[in-house]
Amino acid sequence: MGTLQLNGDPPPKPGRKASPDEVSAATRKMRMLRSLACGNKYEKLARAQGATLIAGVDEVGRGALFGPVVAAAVILPADTRIRGLRDSKQLLEEDRVRLDAVVRSRAIALAIEEVDAETIDRVNIYQASRLAMTAAVMRLLPQPDHLLIDALRLDLPHAQTSIIYGDSLSISIAAASVVAKVWRDARMREMDAQYPGYGLASHKGYATPEHREALRKLGPSLLHRKSFAPVLQAELPWSETELLAGEEDLICPTTLSHQPAQTEDAADETGRRSGAHAAQRSS
Repeated sequence: MGTLQLNGDPPPKPGRKASPDEVSAATRKMRMLRSLACGNKYEKLARAQGATLIAGVDEVGRGALFGPVVAAAVILPADTRIRGLRDSKQLLEEDRVRLDAVVRSRAIALAIEEVDAETIDRVNIYQASRLAMTAAVMRLLPQPDHLLIDALRLDLPHAQTSIIYGDSLSISIAAASVVAKVWRDARMREMDAQYPGYGLASHKGYATPEHREALRKLGPSLLHRKSFAPVLQAELPWSETELLAGEEDLICPTTLSHQPAQTEDAADETGRRSGAHAAQRSS
């Protein structure tokens, strides 16, 4: 019996390891992220500069085709250690739920904010993510004196450290990532009952093949992000077959995205690229 490859990568030939070219970019990235150590390094650096209340800030749902982008801000006590806590995308759902409860029980302060699909379409996903993060920080009581943010800076007076791959390196950002993810997943399960047929409870609004097929059959709902390419294509009066036959010049080239996502993480990357195109058009 052949070997089942769950991530879509071709199986290596017997007797040798897979070459780098045989491993997808998403798989290579996930392996790299798993090699990073999530700890208190950046929290200690901020405290060395005089900070006492340090908030980790992160968002989830940036690459989804449906629903809100959700941000969380979390202040943990100094030298907090939570076994297994890391970027929410690297955790099983049951572990995220467990760690969410632990974070909530230990946090000094915690806040969650979401920005809806209509606003995302109006201001673009990048700005909507910043709006959600900013609102989450402003809801914290007490207010933090230093922010650790995953790869962004916010228009706030607080001292800030922007960390690439911050949700895999900072325990505070990882805590925000987990809290935001668990919150948004629960919202998607609720919305699945309101908007049946799209499979939201399963893929959480990301650009999976199942979701794309539902869009093709049902068309977009009121809460789909109309500025994202796969959603926009579902509203077009011509078929993808016609586009591939030579009708690409009928729409903006940035809306063309024919590669199906194989996993939620890969679907998130697909959605992020679609949203990035929208951000470029609106800037």
